[in-house]
Amino acid sequence: MCPDIAVTGLGLVTPAGHTAEANWTALCEGRSLAAADPELAGLPVDFSCRVADFDADTEIGRAPARRVDRFIQFALVAARRAVADAGLDPRTWDAERVGVVLGVGSNSLSTYVGEFGHLGAGRPDRVSPLALPRSVPSMAAGEVGIDLGASGPNFTTASACASGATAIGVARDLLRSGTCEIVLAGGSESARSRMTATCFTRMRALSRRREEPALASRPFDAGRDGFVLGEGAGVLVLERARSARSRGAPVQALLRGYGAGADAHHPVAPHPRGDGAVRALRAALADAGCGPDDIAHVQAHGTSTPLNDAAEATAFTRVFGADGPPVTAAKGVIGHALGAAGAIQAAYTVLALRHGQVPPVANFQGQDGDHKLDIVADRPRPVTGTAAVSCSFGFGGQNAVLLFTAADW
Repeated sequence: MCPDIAVTGLGLVTPAGHTAEANWTALCEGRSLAAADPELAGLPVDFSCRVADFDADTEIGRAPARRVDRFIQFALVAARRAVADAGLDPRTWDAERVGVVLGVGSNSLSTYVGEFGHLGAGRPDRVSPLALPRSVPSMAAGEVGIDLGASGPNFTTASACASGATAIGVARDLLRSGTCEIVLAGGSESARSRMTATCFTRMRALSRRREEPALASRPFDAGRDGFVLGEGAGVLVLERARSARSRGAPVQALLRGYGAGADAHHPVAPHPRGDGAVRALRAALADAGCGPDDIAHVQAHGTSTPLNDAAEATAFTRVFGADGPPVTAAKGVIGHALGAAGAIQAAYTVLALRHGQVPPVANFQGQDGDHKLDIVADRPRPVTGTAAVSCSFGFGGQNAVLLFTAADW
C-alpha cells in the first residue's frame, strides 16, 4: 500500500503577493493584476502580470541575489518560506534524505539576451562568466539545495507549462519509493523578456488588449483572445503523512493522486478533444482511488486562449459529465507563469481546501462552445467536498494532473 503524502508547507512568490495569505486574498477578490510593463514598452504586447515590490537583496542577500537570475531568486524565497511554513529547521534535518525537484519551462531569457548583445558588439570579453550558472534551468533546484543544505536528489523537470505539476508528481514518487523523507517540489519562472513576449506575440498566443490589460486574461470567457505573461514561483514541502504527523507538522492537505498523459498530436495546439488531458485526469483519479463524483472543484489550466480553453472544457465534460464540479482558473488573476504555473496552482488548490472556498475566475462573463462548465464567477463559492484536482497542460501535448484531498479525508 502506497503511503499518504502530506503537504506540510507552502511558499509563494507571484504577482498576487509574496505570502500564501496575500495570494489567497488576491485570488478571492478575483481582480486581474495585469498592467503595462516597462520592460515590454514599445512591443505590440506591452503588458504583463509582474511580481511587484520584490527586493532580492533584502530577501536573500546582496551577494547571492547578484549571482543568480530572477527565476532563481523567486525559487529561493519560495523554498525558504515553504520550509518555514512546514516548521522545519534545515540545521537539524537529515540532509541526504531531503530532495529538491523544481519545474522550469523556459527560464529567463533576459541573461542570454543581454550577453548576446556583447557578442553582437564584438566584445566576447564582456560576456559574464556567470552567464550560464545564472540562467541554466537546473540551477533553480541547485541553488535551493545549496541554500538550504538539502543534499538528496536534486533535479529539474521540463514539460513546458506542466513542468511545476510534473515536479510535484515526481517528488511524490521519491517519497513513495522511500528515496527521500522530505522533498521541496514546485516550479519557478520569470520569462517576461522582450524576446519571450515577441515570440508568443508572433505565435498569436498573447492577448492584445493593450488599452485594457486588466481585462485581457479571461479564462473560458467567450471573449478570450490569448494569455497574459506572468512570473513567479510556488514550492510545496511534501512528506510522508505518518512522518509529518509524528513530528507534529501542520498537515495542510494530502497529495493523493498524480496522472500524466500526452496528446501526441501537435507541437503547440492541444488535441481538440483533450485526449491527453482526459488520460491524465483519469490516471490521477485512479491513483487516488477516487471517482469523478468525488471531486469538489477543479483548478483548471485555463490559459484564456481560444483553443486551449475549448479543449480543456471538452476534457472536463468527458471525464466529469455535463454536471461536473465547479471550475476556477487562477490565470485570470496572475497571468500565466509558464513552467511555474502548475506549482502555483497546486498551492492554490491546497489553500482552497484549507479555506473551504473556490476563488472566482477573473473577467468571466459567459462561455461559448458546446460544453458549459460550472465556472465560479464574481465571488468565492463554498467547497462542498474534500477532493480537488489541479490541471496543467503544455506545448508538445504534455499534460499533468494533481489530486489533493483535505487533510482529514
